[in-house]
Amino acid sequence: MLPANTNKRTMDFTATPMRRCSSALAFALVAAVFCTSGTAHAQNLVPNPGFEETDSCTFGLGLGELYDWYSANGTPDHLQSCQPYGTANGLPLNLFTFQQPFEGGSCVGVFTYHQNGSDEQREWVMAPLLEPLVPGQTYYCSFRANAGFGGNAQYPQIWLANDKVGMLFTTQDRPWNWGDPEPPRPNFAHVLHTGVLADTVGWTLVSGSFVADSAYQYVMIGQFFSNALTDTLHFVSPGSVFPWYPMAYTLIDALCVSLDPGGCELAHTVDEQQATLVVLYPNPASEELVIAGVGGAWSTVLDALGRVVWQGRTMGERHVVQVGHWARGSYTLRAETRSGVEFHKFVLAE
Repeated sequence: MLPANTNKRTMDFTATPMRRCSSALAFALVAAVFCTSGTAHAQNLVPNPGFEETDSCTFGLGLGELYDWYSANGTPDHLQSCQPYGTANGLPLNLFTFQQPFEGGSCVGVFTYHQNGSDEQREWVMAPLLEPLVPGQTYYCSFRANAGFGGNAQYPQIWLANDKVGMLFTTQDRPWNWGDPEPPRPNFAHVLHTGVLADTVGWTLVSGSFVADSAYQYVMIGQFFSNALTDTLHFVSPGSVFPWYPMAYTLIDALCVSLDPGGCELAHTVDEQQATLVVLYPNPASEELVIAGVGGAWSTVLDALGRVVWQGRTMGERHVVQVGHWARGSYTLRAETRSGVEFHKFVLAE
């Protein structure tokens, strides 16, 4: 409190231009913070999500000079509309298919199934995320996929479509170089298309959400399941064409990973995405495994090598499987439910 008789001058800041300017500046700064926060919250964590950023229009199969993305298995292809019509990696016509990209002028193509051989060859493409995922946070993901068919090769290469094309996150970098062995199939994906992806005309939206259980730093796209866990569809009869190539080739475009449920295009509501019918308990199990919630569903259990160890129809809403004599380790339950095929992992421990 100032003395009653003072020569000090007091200033009414509410009436000065300086105060008005300071208030306006403060308001602008607050607004900027909120806008920045909202933008960051809806940020797409996938770099080069449409595969448009590249050093050049590179002729030939492989990823060429594509920014950010590289092979995690096999030799994925960067397909570009800047190429002359009908070249090996051109768009819309190339060796494997005829298709316009979902957006922009590029997409990638990966082999997602091979029927023959012990390697069961796949192609995976991966990139580092713009920032690591936060454990405990829910992330929303989507991408577009198209089943390749036809193309301008002398003998069309692609005669199959397959299911479980998906998105897998990892904490470790997994670059693949020519001559490296085929990596083992994890038989898991964080987000995947459960049905056979057989639309050769349109771009199928694959989307979902999951809660991060690790600080994942990389995203991979492909088909990560063994042939024993993969369903296929023949576009034509094997006896009607020669030669027969039992392979599936899938185009990928428009990837998205976001903390914001509105940041990525989702096929259903969030509640529908998170809903599940199958419940397994206890997990880890020792002597008995209870399969709940899918009375009447045909179910199959496979070990870590993809071998069938049990199958049958679950009876009632609480079906008990005796697992005490099974080898300890990781298993996958495949349940054919009313809403589609579901996969659930469980572990047997001592």
